[in-house]
Amino acid sequence: MSTARQVSVGATGAGGTQLVQAIAREWRLASNPVRFSVACLAFFYVLAAGSPVVAPYDPTYQYRAMPDCPPMAPHLSAPSRWSDGLVYFYPMRMADPVARRFAADRSRRVYLHFFHNGHLFTTAAGAPPCFLLGSDGLGRDLLSRIVYGARVSMSVGLIGVAISFSLGIVVGAFSGYVGGLADNLIMRWSEIEMSLPSFYFLLALAAIIPAGMSTVETFLMIVAIMSFISWAGLARVIRGMAASVRTRPYVEAARALGASRWRVLSRHVIPSVLGYAVVAATLSIPGFILGESALSLLGLGIQEPAASWGNLLAQAQDVQSLARYPWILIPGAFIFLAVMSFNFLGDHLRDRLDPANLRR
Repeated sequence: MSTARQVSVGATGAGGTQLVQAIAREWRLASNPVRFSVACLAFFYVLAAGSPVVAPYDPTYQYRAMPDCPPMAPHLSAPSRWSDGLVYFYPMRMADPVARRFAADRSRRVYLHFFHNGHLFTTAAGAPPCFLLGSDGLGRDLLSRIVYGARVSMSVGLIGVAISFSLGIVVGAFSGYVGGLADNLIMRWSEIEMSLPSFYFLLALAAIIPAGMSTVETFLMIVAIMSFISWAGLARVIRGMAASVRTRPYVEAARALGASRWRVLSRHVIPSVLGYAVVAATLSIPGFILGESALSLLGLGIQEPAASWGNLLAQAQDVQSLARYPWILIPGAFIFLAVMSFNFLGDHLRDRLDPANLRR
């Protein structure tokens, strides 16, 4: 018994070592843009997972005296004053209430406290807030709202792709393998969905979401709607791949040995198309992020006071506000980096999983 357990543990350890070696090899083969993309995505998902700790303030708390406050620059303390704090900033005061212009009060310093009150960094209770990325029109910390918004914007792609691609792979593989009337019906239905204008269809479906739904229910409804309108294209491609796989010798051999239809699909047909599906899924995640951002920007997605990167850009629709407070575009930079990172990663996976490259 102990020998078998040792063999099992050894095999598990060897498998883990091989996985680490494979990841290290892929990292060496990746280009610098791909490495930067992976680092960005890892950073964004860390923000999403640790948002209550990373965000310095409550994302819904309004500092009414500091609306549209510009970003505050941190300063490093002199070594002789490290007992007070390592990093400090000058608090802002309203210089022009009509134009909402602020000026730094250089007569005092406010220190940041790290690992304080369950936050990675924040200010002491009762001290002026530190807006590293500025504040919005209601005086809420933009950095905290971006960090909390990452939970929605970064998870909508993964959950949406998991639903739509699971459906597309299963339906497409079944249609291509079975053929006949079932194949015709499924493909005609997918063609009907593909013929609909995606964004306008998404707007029409999102408009029927009840107004009284909670943030979680609204999020799940948006993911379900986006998944419903995006599975058809993948199913059609997978159907063609499955139709070509069903005539291969190993599939015919499995049928000759008496394997059931579901076993042939799950063991032979679906695994043969997973390489393409992984690449297509990675390249499709940006579409979900942009779709959610567009809906939230138009007021049909995640609603206030909840935060997503899309609804954080709502204030940027006003040209005058954009000219006066350009930092309200910072959430758009996060969307841009996330979308481009997934695109670079998807292109890399497509090149690495290309059969021509695998034979080399």
